[in-house]
Parts: sequence; C-alpha cells; structure tokens
Amino acid sequence: MLSTSRRWQVAAISAIGVPVIEALGGTYNWRERGRQALEDITRQGRQPIFAFWHGRILTATLYFRDRGIVVITSENFDGEWIARIIRRFGYDTARGSTSRGGARALAQLRREMRAGRPAAFTIDGPRGPERVAQPGAIWLASATGQPIVPFHIEAESFWTVKSWDRHQVPKPGSEVAIAIGDPMDIPPEADEATIERCRRELELALARLETQARELLGSGLTA
Repeated sequence: MLSTSRRWQVAAISAIGVPVIEALGGTYNWRERGRQALEDITRQGRQPIFAFWHGRILTATLYFRDRGIVVITSENFDGEWIARIIRRFGYDTARGSTSRGGARALAQLRREMRAGRPAAFTIDGPRGPERVAQPGAIWLASATGQPIVPFHIEAESFWTVKSWDRHQVPKPGSEVAIAIGDPMDIPPEADEATIERCRRELELALARLETQARELLGSGLTA
C-alpha cells in the first residue's frame, strides 16, 4: 500500500508523463522488420506473448499501443506509475513481479489469454539483472499453447537513463527501428530443463533481433 505522498507522486508522474510521451512519439520515424510474422499469428486466431527487454518500455508502449495487450507491472511505486501511464495507451495490467505476487499475475494473464487477449513481458524486469531472461513468458506460453513473439527496438539518436536497465529514450525526430522475431512455440507442461533451454534460446533470439534493428538504422546510432 502506497503512502499518501507516494500516491500524489504517482498521479503527478502520470499526468506529466502521458503528454510528454505522446509528444515525443509523434516525432519518431519508424522502420520495421518482421511484422508479417506477427500478422500471420493474428490471422491464425492465435494471441502473441510479446517478449522484450525492460530498457525499451517507452518505445514498445508507443509501437504496440491500443491493442488491449495485458502486461505484468510490479506492485511497488515504479510499477504503479508505469501502470497508470500504459493504461492511457490502451494496455491493461496484471499486478505482480518475480519477487511478489508473480504467481497471481501469471494466473491472471492465463485467464486473459483464454479470453482472447495478447500479453507482454519485460523479461528481465522488474529489477534485473539486465538482459537476463526470467522464465515467466515461457511458463505462460507452455500453459496456454500461445507463441512467444520476441522483438527489439533501437533508436538512431537517444538518451540513456541512469537506471539498472539503461533505459533508452529516443530524441525528438529520431529514426526508431523495430525487429520482430519468429514465433517461439513452447511444449505443453514443459519441465525445468526445457524451460531453461527455451530461456536461453529467447536471450539469443533477442540478441539477433538487436543486431537486425541496428542494421535497419545503419551505423548512425548516437547517444
């Protein structure tokens, strides 16, 4: 439970954050790779489980907005203001994290996917280690039979936040590239060895997608 002062801070951050993100997003020029694979999944009547790194929340929020995607956000202060902001961009939330309320949040995501809604994970969140995949997305894919769709986003010109995830904020007018990977199907009732193998494969897939996103931008990345 947040204190009164913390609740005021959450309200202030969300009130300022939404129009700032909207304004920034309106200046970005997007380049895409792999969108066809995502459209194929949708045509098949399946729901994607998006998987990406925590340091790309801002750009992912803009690109995938207004699709009814359900995401896990932690139950702490940061999770509260993030939840408020992303709801304004057409997302819904399941509250929990790897350290608190995670099983409950995963159960909610399972119900939401059965109702026909896509899900998304910042797979190294909420507190890292940076770019080390946690198994939640793999467990959900195994439990629902729905595919994991990894993606990575890179900006040509950006600021880097001094946080554990080194969050990337594209500068106004920046070129921004998204590389969407092939879907990953996880066997039902996957055991620990299978989950660990899939976790490592997901990390490798995201590394390849980072390379692809950078190739879309050429060599002009500046921080």
